[in-house]
Amino acid sequence: MTSFINIIGLAIGLAACLMLLIYVSYEWNFDKHSKYAKDVYITMTHITDDFGKDIMTFDGTPTALASTIAARIPEIKYISRMSYDRILLIANGENSYKKTAKFADADILNIYDYQFITGDRKTALTKPGSIILTESMAKTLFGDTDVLNKTVRLEDKTTFNITGIIEDAPGNSSNHFDYLLPWSDYHLIENGADNLNWNNYSFLTLVRLDPNANVADVNQKMDLLIKKQTEWKSSPFFLFPLSKLHLYGKFENGKSVGGDISQIWLFSGLAIGILLIACINFMNMSTAKSEKRAKEVGIKKTIGATRGSLVLQFLTESIVLTTIGVFLAIALVEAFLPAFGNLLNMKFDISFFSHKTWLVIVGSVFITGLIAGSYPALYLSSFNPIQVMKRKISRQFFSFSLRQVLIVGQFCFAVMLIISTLVIYKQIQFIKNKPVGIDVNALVEMPYEGTLDSRFEVLKSRLINSGAIISATKSTIGLIHHGQNFNSLEWPGMTPAENSVMFNRVGTSYDFIKTSGLKLLEGRDFSRKYASDTAGVLISNSAVKRMNLSNPLGKSLKLDGGVVNIIGVFEDYAWDSPYKSNYPMIVYYSKQAQNVTMRLNPEKNLQESIQIISSIAKEINPAYPVELSFVSASFEKLLQKEKILGLLSNLFGSLAIFVSCIGLFGLVAFSAEQRTKEFGVRKVLGASVSNLMQLLSVSFLKLIVVAIVIAVPISYYAMDKWLQRFEFHTSISWWIIPLAAFGTLSIALITVSLQAYKTAKANPVDALKYE
Repeated sequence: MTSFINIIGLAIGLAACLMLLIYVSYEWNFDKHSKYAKDVYITMTHITDDFGKDIMTFDGTPTALASTIAARIPEIKYISRMSYDRILLIANGENSYKKTAKFADADILNIYDYQFITGDRKTALTKPGSIILTESMAKTLFGDTDVLNKTVRLEDKTTFNITGIIEDAPGNSSNHFDYLLPWSDYHLIENGADNLNWNNYSFLTLVRLDPNANVADVNQKMDLLIKKQTEWKSSPFFLFPLSKLHLYGKFENGKSVGGDISQIWLFSGLAIGILLIACINFMNMSTAKSEKRAKEVGIKKTIGATRGSLVLQFLTESIVLTTIGVFLAIALVEAFLPAFGNLLNMKFDISFFSHKTWLVIVGSVFITGLIAGSYPALYLSSFNPIQVMKRKISRQFFSFSLRQVLIVGQFCFAVMLIISTLVIYKQIQFIKNKPVGIDVNALVEMPYEGTLDSRFEVLKSRLINSGAIISATKSTIGLIHHGQNFNSLEWPGMTPAENSVMFNRVGTSYDFIKTSGLKLLEGRDFSRKYASDTAGVLISNSAVKRMNLSNPLGKSLKLDGGVVNIIGVFEDYAWDSPYKSNYPMIVYYSKQAQNVTMRLNPEKNLQESIQIISSIAKEINPAYPVELSFVSASFEKLLQKEKILGLLSNLFGSLAIFVSCIGLFGLVAFSAEQRTKEFGVRKVLGASVSNLMQLLSVSFLKLIVVAIVIAVPISYYAMDKWLQRFEFHTSISWWIIPLAAFGTLSIALITVSLQAYKTAKANPVDALKYE
């Protein structure tokens, strides 16, 4: 039974540890697959206000940047502009799909080492009308990868010639797409993409430096070039290693100050903690049954066995049990890894043909075996043979106090996990319940594409008449979005320095406020009644404050070289991150669009409304599949990172507590075995079952209380620091501490009571009987 509990405890602990380390490895190796990874940099933009105060650092850059620095900085080997993801229609005959596209300069093929299945890296993106497909995209469109020089149609308008097929990018890469097109064709999709300017920060700029280049020197040269080219006082651009952006993407004053790397350290610590708990359990269970092996040790020492040989024997036993536990853990990982990946929306894989994998497995066996078996081996081999034969095992103070430390440490860890999980859950709920600024319920969006460019009003009219929706509007981007930031807005009374202030912009049409549900503070929505509205703008309340306008209605602004007038002011809403203040927003009238937003009729059945929208949209725009998405779902995605943190904390925190309870069970069993004779005497003298249970349980519950007292301030400090990362955050409520304490005590009490009851109910005759 002891061996079974040891193996199960180790297997669960190792499986949890391995799964966490697989996740950590996945995140750690983000964007590190390319052989050029250490030389690849992304250009970041650091925006400050008039007084040099930090506003934001982000990865958007203007189109003019690449051409300005490309030939003037010798350390730059290759440079490429790249678009953000674009979901576009691609078709082979009747087979059409909405897939992710990216546009880039030809040098992108020398920045990333894409693995070409067919095609020539040197020429694949040099000509307009070229297209590179990923392997999966080629198979989706043609059923095969042997499709070089065949053609596909983009957006049901333009024909492209296939010049290459590349392997799919791994899951932990930021450079995901289904097909790649030359930058020279981006103007077909994005107005202004071929216009070199310093105002539109909606593009990426990637650089591959010479291996011997000093990035600080490159940034200094870039700063001088930009200031000379633009006459700015300082350049907002700097290069940052692409392989670090995923984990070190938090910036303050233009410097990286961490980011998701803290989450990686957290889960690495959790993995090691769970493994240590499993090892501690092994020690406890081994020493709990020490008296059963005491006679064996005494006899072997009497006939000449040395302590070293006994240590080797016990360590060998430990490694054998660990080996069984490791292979059982691998079986558990193989069984649950797909479900674990689905839970996190990630694809994990273990290759048993890799020497690294077997190195980890063999290393796990020896390290775990040595850690778990060292203390029992030293403890058991230290028995004095004479005392053993007299059934007098020395109970040194050190061995007893060590077990106290072990149980306190185990449950400190458990309490901290419970408190952390509760705080993370409370923060997620706080953000979810925080007013978004728009009524996201019953809002659906679909791409503005194909014949909708000329038949949007027909679609809108038919959908309203059908009763499926009550209003609709078109816009240049969805309500929840990234990017679309600019800094060339001019307003009355501004100083020249304020021209660097960042704003967000959305182009839209009539019924924007009515459809979105934004709260209008002043003025009105865009209306057909006023022809002048085509030169009108709606601005957010934060924009009014930023421009210091006392009576904003009717004031004129200069946008993209044209004069526009403010017709309304709306309340700010969380269009990007729900955890911090977003840029002030400018909503202007635009005939161009990429998105349709519709408000569903609340009096009509949801499913029926969706079916009507799909049917009418397909009839009006037959070449494109109907893709409807709920705005509420888009907002939920903004919380994904913290949800993963909460999910992993819940899952592995529960496992850590479960494994801790196995250890506690072992300690109770150890104590009960040490006091078997005492309990027998007490029961003969009239002690009740409850008295004996109390006698055995109280000492352990005191240790749990000590663990709670230690864990509470540590976890409070750590979680308060974690919350400070967010501009909008909850507080650590008073009820979290007693709830965590009560939960831990309850779990411990149940675990202790099971063994205590069994011991208390034992027959005293058996306890007092000797061989």
